[in-house]
This record gives sequence, structure tokens and C-alpha cells, in this order.
Amino acid sequence: MSKKLFGTDGVRGQANQYPMTAEMAMKIGMAAGKIFTNGEHRHRVVIGKDTRLSGYMIESALITGFTSVGMDVFQLGPLPTPAVAMLARSMRADLGVMISASHNKFIDNGIKIFGPDGFKLSDAQEAEITSIINGDMSSILAAPAEIGRAKRIESSRDRYIEAAKRSLPRHMRFEDLRIVIDCAHGAAYKVAPLALWELGAEVIPIGVDPNGTNINQDCGSTSPEALCEKVKEMRADIGIALDGDADRVVIVDEKGNLVDGDQLMAVIAKSWNDEDKLLAGGIVATIMSNLGLERFLQGQKLDLIRTPVGDRYVVEHMREHGFNVGGEQSGHIVLTDFTTTGDGLVSALQVLSVVVSSGKPVSEVCNQFEPFPQVLQNVRYSSGKPLEDSHVMDAIKEGESRLGQNGRLVIRPSGTEPLIRVMAEGDDQGLVRDVVSEIVGVLKKTAA
Repeated sequence: MSKKLFGTDGVRGQANQYPMTAEMAMKIGMAAGKIFTNGEHRHRVVIGKDTRLSGYMIESALITGFTSVGMDVFQLGPLPTPAVAMLARSMRADLGVMISASHNKFIDNGIKIFGPDGFKLSDAQEAEITSIINGDMSSILAAPAEIGRAKRIESSRDRYIEAAKRSLPRHMRFEDLRIVIDCAHGAAYKVAPLALWELGAEVIPIGVDPNGTNINQDCGSTSPEALCEKVKEMRADIGIALDGDADRVVIVDEKGNLVDGDQLMAVIAKSWNDEDKLLAGGIVATIMSNLGLERFLQGQKLDLIRTPVGDRYVVEHMREHGFNVGGEQSGHIVLTDFTTTGDGLVSALQVLSVVVSSGKPVSEVCNQFEPFPQVLQNVRYSSGKPLEDSHVMDAIKEGESRLGQNGRLVIRPSGTEPLIRVMAEGDDQGLVRDVVSEIVGVLKKTAA
């Protein structure tokens, strides 16, 4: 097998095409199950999914793979990614698996794997799974009497809701808030509105009618326009948009303005620092986070540590250096006091607690800094390595020279889609826009 199996966030691709076929899902289950069947105890894996049509197929194939190597399977049903990570620990499982392609459209799907500690697998563990798949798998099959069983867990939603609520002080309630929640027709379509209602809020849910093909379609954190309009229409205090697997969140204030992950991290970092809960003297974000966030944190005498794009790199640095707040501009926010991966609902609850405690409107609470002008464009390509083209490299050098010391240029391939992401920011918005436009133009000629 010459193709790369794992990307930056597990295995992902178009359903019924490599690597997201039933056969490959079965093999992933067999290989992962083999690696994590150590000791004499009865081994178990918890499996959750979002609402994609192909989730049925992938789930059945994974169950076949895991049970064939002797693991018992606990099926959680549609549930957010952070819930799967949490339940892997809570239920003393050897593995947790989430079937989702996150913010992608329904035609894609993916497999994210968590270890017994609730954290995503390391590169070495993913390489070991790939190695087993590439070899003779007949030798790892369990004896007939050792084949695993599968069981559906009906209480999984209630367990996650209770865990999310426990991230707040016991006295915290949202009784005076009218909240619009957009669940992207995805994994949180039941748990997120119910959790907010249990906390006393008046809840107006949208994006809660999944049909297998409408996940992330003109809704959710990647398409928040409908939420912005709904907040204004209902005169709500806040809008919350999750993505398909609810591991990311963006906010809409009472005026209908969008608030991204950088502002949310600023809100949480300042609140936790004021309460002496922020560890390691700062937060961890990626190279995509706005310079405005960095300057704001410096004003609070806090550090911003940047990692490559991908929440796994953020989490790795957090764990290694003792940080408890980190995330991405896109809305992946990791609060390791409560979660082991991005959790859109828990992050939103932390912001809501600041709103309630301060008595201020969301537009004021979530306007912690003035962002530097930033432009991001994506260029789709079909094959090859466009960033290695000489014309593209020359355009990038020219852009860096024009921005100089007053801006940043970040160009990278997506880890989950065949896209080149071009981002620039700086003091001069016109210059930033021109630099991105010129590089995108060269990339499009190369990718054509």
C-alpha cells in the first residue's frame, strides 16, 4: 500500500473511495484492536459517529474488525467527538473511535482514534496500525470462543451532558439568556440544545434535523450566516455554532457579528488568569492565529506559543509543557482541565459563564482585541505538489518581502483536503489583500 493512510486528523476521505471504504475500515479496526489488546482483561472499544449517511457502513465495518480480533464494542450512536474521548476514559475502554469528517460535507467521512487516556494516537501508533494493515492480517484473528460482542449504550448522551455541565461552577445558570444554537445537523443535534436547556437558558435550536446528507450544509461553524440572521431575528443574547462533530465552535454576538476562536481563547484565557486557573503563563495556538491575539496576551503578561496547524499539535505542546488552554482560530478550543480534545459545547459554556458573571453583553465580552487585517483563501488542486513549483516559490518570496516586518504570510497544504491555504495579515489591509491575490493567482495557474 503506497498511499498514506493517516492524515493530520486520523483517516479521512470520500465515502466508498480509498481510504474510506468498508474494507479499509474493517482493517483499521483489526489493526487498532490488535495493538490495544494487551493484558488478560476483556478488551473494549467505544464507537461514536456523526450523522453522515456513510456512518452506518463505516460503523458496521469497524465493528467487524474489532470483534474479529477479540474486542467488545460499545456503540454510542451520534455523539460529539469530545464525548467519545471522554467516554473512552469513563468506561475504562482500551480505545475510542469517532466516525466523522468534522466540518466536511456529507460525501466525506473519517475515523479518529483515541487511546485509553482520551488523547488522539501518536504518529508512532498510527504508523504501527498502518504497518499491520500492510502485512498478513490472518494471524491476528481471535479464536472462535474469543470473538468480541457488540452492545449499544443508551446512556451515552446523558453521560456527556452531565460531564459538560460539570465544567461550570455548580451555582452557574443561564436563566436570563436567550440562546440560538446551530448544531450543523451533526453529532450534537440532541445533546447541545438539551445541555443548555438544563442550565436554564431559553434555547432556539437550528441545524437539528439531520437526514444523512445535510450535515454542515449551509449551517454550522463553517457557514454561520443563517445563525447570524436567526440571532437578529429572535433578538437573542448569543448564537453558538458547532461543526459536524462538535469539536469546534464559533460565537455570534447579540448584534449578529461573528466571533472566531481567537477571541474566544482571549476571553477564556483572561477569565482563567484573573481567577488564577490559567497554567504555564499563557496559551497554545497555531501559526494561523491573529497577531492581535498575541499582542493582547502580551498586554496581559501572557505568552502565545504557536504550533503547526492541527489540534493534535496544540494538544501535544500543551501536554508536554503544562498548558491548560489552547486552540485554533477556526474554533477548536482545548481546555485540558475538562477535555482531552476540542470541545465546542464546553468552550461555549466557558464563554457563557463569563457573560453571566460580568453582566455584560456578548459583543463587549467577546471583543477583547482588535484583530489585524487577515485574508485567507483556498486553492484546490488535483495532483502534484504546487508549493514546489518555482513560479509559486518566487511569488511567495515576493509576498514575504512586501509584507516585511509588519505582517505575516502563512502558506500550507490542508491536512484533510486537496487544498492550499494562503493566509496573510498585517497593518495594511490593502497590501495584505494584494499579496494573497497575487499568490493565489499563480497557484491557480499551477494547479489548473
